This record gives sequence, structure tokens and C-alpha cells, in this order.
Amino acid sequence: MTNSSRFIIAASLLFSIPFASTGMAATAQVTVTDAWMRALPSSIPSGGYFNLHNDGPRQITLIGARSPGCGMLMLHKSENTGGLARMEDVGSVDVPAGGTVKFAPGGYHLMCMEAKPAIKPGATIPVTLLFKDNSSIEATFAVRNASGK
Repeated sequence: MTNSSRFIIAASLLFSIPFASTGMAATAQVTVTDAWMRALPSSIPSGGYFNLHNDGPRQITLIGARSPGCGMLMLHKSENTGGLARMEDVGSVDVPAGGTVKFAPGGYHLMCMEAKPAIKPGATIPVTLLFKDNSSIEATFAVRNASGK
């Protein structure tokens, strides 16, 4: 092997390392706090609430969520415009570098369709949050009653 061949191989390895770890680095700087799911009768969608903090140097984009406690888990947003309340499905939520997005009643939230029996007050359920860079993190959500207690 010639010196130039060794240099090319070494340079290739050196430059591939940052790209291989990009997805892991993004979620390593993301924290989920105050995570809870509202338990409602199984015929009524349940809401999931939490704070998503990005301590990293770049914006991150949440694109979805999944949980074994829900048949389907979607990103939603409630708004009150001119006295008219509405709720809509959201394709993604951006979290700025150094910022926090609150998922709370009356705003962004997770919508749990077809809640499973595991969603009962006093229980906990795992929720996996999915990001645009193909990374994900798992958080434990406490299950509370309809009044949020």
C-alpha cells in the first residue's frame, strides 16, 4: 500500500466519523420533562403533554411519536382564534437551539388514538419521540386522570 493510499483511507475515516454520529448527537442534547398522558375512556382520544428542550447548537424537528399504549399517536395543536377553538394535525414541530417547546393543554400535544388498557391513572407508559434526522428518544409518561392529577 502506498503512502497516498494510506492517506486517502485515513482521510475517509476521519471525515466519515462526524456524519455517522450526527443523529445520536442531536438527541443526546434533547431532554423531555414533565411528561404525562391524560387518561380518558378508550373511545375518546387522550392527550400527551411534556416539555421538549433542545440544549444543542442547532434546531431540531420533531416529526412524530409512537407508544405501545396507543393505537396511533399524532402531533396535534389546539388554537383559539377569535373565540373559535380548533384542533389540527401537525406534521412537525421545530425546537430552536437552546429553546424549549411546551406541549400543554390548549397548544401542542400528542393525540393518543385507540388508547390501550395500559393508559390508566397511576400507570406509566413509554413514548418514543421521532426526529427529522432519523434519531429518536424514549421518555416515560405518567398517566393521570381526566383532571390532570
